[in-house]
Amino acid sequence: MDELKLLSLAEEGKEKAYAPYSGFQVGAALLTKEGRVFIGCNVENASYGLSNCAERTAVFSAVAAGCRDFDTLAIVSDSETFTYPCGACRQVLVEFNPDLKIIMRNQAGELKVEKAWDLLPHYFSGQNMEKLEGGKS
Repeated sequence: MDELKLLSLAEEGKEKAYAPYSGFQVGAALLTKEGRVFIGCNVENASYGLSNCAERTAVFSAVAAGCRDFDTLAIVSDSETFTYPCGACRQVLVEFNPDLKIIMRNQAGELKVEKAWDLLPHYFSGQNMEKLEGGKS
């Protein structure tokens, strides 16, 4: 799938966003290595801590459908600047693929491409949780 099609699907996600408090709609489209696409949007809640970002919505939908091998993530919003994944989303993204390609489009239609590990250097991973001899961590 080409980048423009993936960005178009992310735009569809943005239109479905539930953002009554911030008015800031974000859409994401996650392409798996098998060629499946999962669309996400941000979902706000009056208790802001219970809100969910578009990127994690797409990832969680993919995982719920049995997919865990991700290739590319497209992110769009109506911002004049590029909308980068938040810290929580960055951690979730590197969990599945530190080399994940992330394409962002701003309001002017300009594109920026990053890798997940570039956005979160020295990330926490399962290797950090390896047990010491004797089962103690």
